[in-house]
Amino acid sequence: MGLFQYVVLPWSSLNYFQDRKKYFGRRVKLNMILNAKSGLCPENCSYCSQSIVSEAPIDKYPLLSKETILAGAEEAQRRMAGTYCIVMSGRRPSNREIEQVADAVKEIRKTSSLKICCCLGFLTPEHAKVLTEAGVHRYNHNLNTSQENYERICTTHTYDDRVETIERVKCAGMSPCSGVIFGMGETDEGRVDMAFSLKKLDADSIPCNFLNPIDDTPLAGHRELTPNTCLKILDMMRFVNPTKEIRIAGGREVNLGSLQPLGLYAANSIFVGDYLTTAGQLPDADWQMIQDLGFEIEACAL
Repeated sequence: MGLFQYVVLPWSSLNYFQDRKKYFGRRVKLNMILNAKSGLCPENCSYCSQSIVSEAPIDKYPLLSKETILAGAEEAQRRMAGTYCIVMSGRRPSNREIEQVADAVKEIRKTSSLKICCCLGFLTPEHAKVLTEAGVHRYNHNLNTSQENYERICTTHTYDDRVETIERVKCAGMSPCSGVIFGMGETDEGRVDMAFSLKKLDADSIPCNFLNPIDDTPLAGHRELTPNTCLKILDMMRFVNPTKEIRIAGGREVNLGSLQPLGLYAANSIFVGDYLTTAGQLPDADWQMIQDLGFEIEACAL
């Protein structure tokens, strides 16, 4: 019997709560995303509404102004998020974009205790250094899918390209955040491989996304996950990475449905509000879910 089948018996989230409780107690970390640059991406990632192969009718715009990014930080605080995630579409940021984000981060750090996470694409060592010096705490660059499945999902860059950026983030002194989008044709063995790959990379934060198939993308209509399978995945990720932040990320509302609260017995982190181009649960509903579980919101801990 493989690890995935062994770990994930029905309702086993309650079993893995002991690992979660040992390292994180009853705290739930909230994160908020700002889609700071939308669309206009040359990559052909099959799942993404912002990719060059997507025909999804989304907003497309260049990097938002510094003032808009600062306003997003204020909104993150109103939503009781401890981490503010600045995300850009595209293969890699330009020098101008790096400087603009860095300037905004410096301002945010002066006026709030928010932790700042950036997700701007592939990084050069020089760009990683600029972000670190500006005060970026964490950098997100997901593996997305298993190495064996990668070419079925994207061919304009490789799995190894993503690993290289994560290593550059670590070398620059930022905390590495890297995760997965489950439900894109990977095998159970591939899911386990991803958990151990992230363990090997020593990712501090592991976002667990569940495919929300967007119309007019290559993966439109592709649905293979059930709420129980999503819980099993979260349990397995906690089992393999017991000390790490496990975040229920994009697609949780669509794929977990009424079982969302059970996911927090394994995971200790969620996004609050909307995602990049899809809607999330209202913040009030997230706050109420956390309260109903007898958990508490963790304000500003990395």
